[in-house]
Amino acid sequence: MTAFKNKVVWITGATSGIGEALASAFAKEGAKLVISARRTAELQRVKNALKIADENVLILPLDLSDTSNVNALTQQVISTFGRIDILINNGGISQRSLTKETPLEIDRKIMEVNFFGTVALTKSVLPHLLKQKSGHIIAMSSIAGKFGFYFRSAYSASKHALHGFFESLRMEIYNDNVNVLIVCPGKIKTNISINAVTGDGGKHNKMDESQEQGLSAEACAQQILKAIEKKKEEVFIGGKELRAVWVKRIFPKLFSKIIRKQKAE
Repeated sequence: MTAFKNKVVWITGATSGIGEALASAFAKEGAKLVISARRTAELQRVKNALKIADENVLILPLDLSDTSNVNALTQQVISTFGRIDILINNGGISQRSLTKETPLEIDRKIMEVNFFGTVALTKSVLPHLLKQKSGHIIAMSSIAGKFGFYFRSAYSASKHALHGFFESLRMEIYNDNVNVLIVCPGKIKTNISINAVTGDGGKHNKMDESQEQGLSAEACAQQILKAIEKKKEEVFIGGKELRAVWVKRIFPKLFSKIIRKQKAE
């Protein structure tokens, strides 16, 4: 018996990278899964790869840029499984464009998906968690949620916003037995840089060198499961790049000198 046996876990952004790795990890733990992303065919591929009973996996297409139907989707999960135990807000988009070359509509798009989409889904699920007096909400941030970096002004802003929202929410629901975990990955080997949006609204279509050398999505997923089980409030996952978070906190002027010398990619 594991900590996640028969738990109902809803994962957004479940068709690649960390989201897909989380789906696989939870399936192996005996959880019941709700997997969401925009592409139904890819969700079906992930479901087939999980190799668990059909009745234990619900495919629920979701576009975080349009959350007008989130309450209906939440109700569908409740109707199917009777409850929601863990919500993992993993879906999102990254950015690779200079601030001066990024139209405001691109900034708004990134904020809509990464922040408002996540908030909308969380607010839809929250009443059910409060009613059952149990549950876990996970917000997928980034070390970019702790400091800005080249080509990521709107992306970093969206992740900073998540910290403010979920830290406040954690305080408000502390006595309701609902836990909030903020995950801050560093360099994880996923397609996040390939799918990152550019200033013209297209895809970056390039794997960052540092991303290519990053920690595997599977290893990242295992650390997230451990953090959930231990009821941590925040967890940093990655390699030596995580040192930057602590340098900024303790030696902010030194951090500024160091970070400006980093390779912009």
